[in-house]
Amino acid sequence: MTGTGSGNAVDFFIDRHVRLGRAAHSAFTDPARSLSYGDLAEATRRFAAALGRAGIRRERRLALLLLDTIDFPIAFWGALRAGVVAVPVNTLLSHEQIGYILSDSRAEGLIISAPLLPELRPTLAALPGLSVVVAAGVDGGAAKVTGAERDFAEFVAAGAGDDPTVAASADEAAFWLYSSGSTGPPKGARHVHGSLGVTAGTYGAQVLGITSDDVVFSAAKLFFAYGLGNAMTFPLSVGAAAVLLPGRPTADAVLGMMRRFAPSIFCGVPTLYAALLAHPELRPGAGSPRLRRSISAGEALPEAIGARWRAVVGSDILDGIGTTEMLHIFISNRPERLRYGTSGLAVPGYEVRIVDEAGQDVRDGELGELWVKGASAAEGYWNQRTKSRWTFVGEWTRTGDTYARDPDGMYRYCGRSDDMMKVGGLWVSPFEVEAALVAHPAVREAAVVARTDADGLVKPQAFVVLNEGEATPGLAEALKQHVKATVGPWKYPRWIEIVPALPKTATGKIQRYRLRAKA
Repeated sequence: MTGTGSGNAVDFFIDRHVRLGRAAHSAFTDPARSLSYGDLAEATRRFAAALGRAGIRRERRLALLLLDTIDFPIAFWGALRAGVVAVPVNTLLSHEQIGYILSDSRAEGLIISAPLLPELRPTLAALPGLSVVVAAGVDGGAAKVTGAERDFAEFVAAGAGDDPTVAASADEAAFWLYSSGSTGPPKGARHVHGSLGVTAGTYGAQVLGITSDDVVFSAAKLFFAYGLGNAMTFPLSVGAAAVLLPGRPTADAVLGMMRRFAPSIFCGVPTLYAALLAHPELRPGAGSPRLRRSISAGEALPEAIGARWRAVVGSDILDGIGTTEMLHIFISNRPERLRYGTSGLAVPGYEVRIVDEAGQDVRDGELGELWVKGASAAEGYWNQRTKSRWTFVGEWTRTGDTYARDPDGMYRYCGRSDDMMKVGGLWVSPFEVEAALVAHPAVREAAVVARTDADGLVKPQAFVVLNEGEATPGLAEALKQHVKATVGPWKYPRWIEIVPALPKTATGKIQRYRLRAKA
């Protein structure tokens, strides 16, 4: 499957490898179990057949509320094999948000990790359209189920596995991914079968440079677009392997996985890289003698974190930007062309523009909204026509991110469009100030928001998390002077508040709206 791909994505990503004699090759490993390509093909066939036996038909929705274990790819690809639309759901959302997504998507079935089920039962009971609930034990053991609930292992085993794979069109809806809902209720972005092959053939092949010998470990979870590409689409596109972490990706847990499984590619987010750099046990290779490439997305990577990672770990981080709507990264730094503090260049296969409020292209160095065009774009939001028409403008997709293009062609992130602030008549990028703060050796993380002073004028306020043992008298004033000297005297934060942690979404993005309310 190259370009836009053809047919059901399962054939390219799974069945092709079996035909080529790779059935015994490792596909997925979690701390308790492993799955070969042949095992994956058999299990997804059985799962697809079991969906039919359970009455979940083609084009119906199947929600996946699963931790990252080998059961996730079985359920995801098994649904696609049956022509059922998979809807991965963020396991860290509140019960109310999970209930909203299940109701909004009209999911008829739910595959859920057993530890998540007991507290969610009241929420599920209020969904009359949810007819099938299957619980998966995290270590492969039998799940404790009640009433009409089913055990995942028994559910899969009961499938005959001999039904033909649905001959889906490359343009047929394959799965939905819900946005984080940071500016309102989550929106279901509808993605088609062919989009998976597009991201594999663009970023996976031409930037990441993944090969069949690679082992991928993505601390970013499978339930959202970045992790789905990292740990599923890209390794399966070339017959590589992925290791999965069911629990929270703390620095301790991540380093333990790195030492145990020795991945060659690691995928994280800026917050995690900062936490790893603060860990006393971080060593060259981050514990893996095979580590050759690290990537970052989700939020822009501060220059200081990238430089420190290179100095300590011995390899660079390829930072980039992607969105749920575009499925994966479309602007990225590359091994042969990298500059920390930028998002890099457009990934081959994508076009990008920076436009003003009138939709006209701006000149290099000027700020504007980033638009992107590429074949992996979602076909729209489910039941959100107005928002679909605003976001998807013909072949172009609006990102809501403010960017500038430097003279050398590199794209530089300046913040979300609604986070930008005007100070003294000049635009100030909160990310630029945050990057300056993080460059100070005392600071681990920083977030900057707009605050109105006593005269009614907008000025930056910073919230910072310090490295251990760095709280000293006069530090706030030293940080202000550091920002003045680094990015400009009018950009420095007039107020600096030291906090133990920054509020974040379940995917690790800073919740600046909560900080704005606090300011």
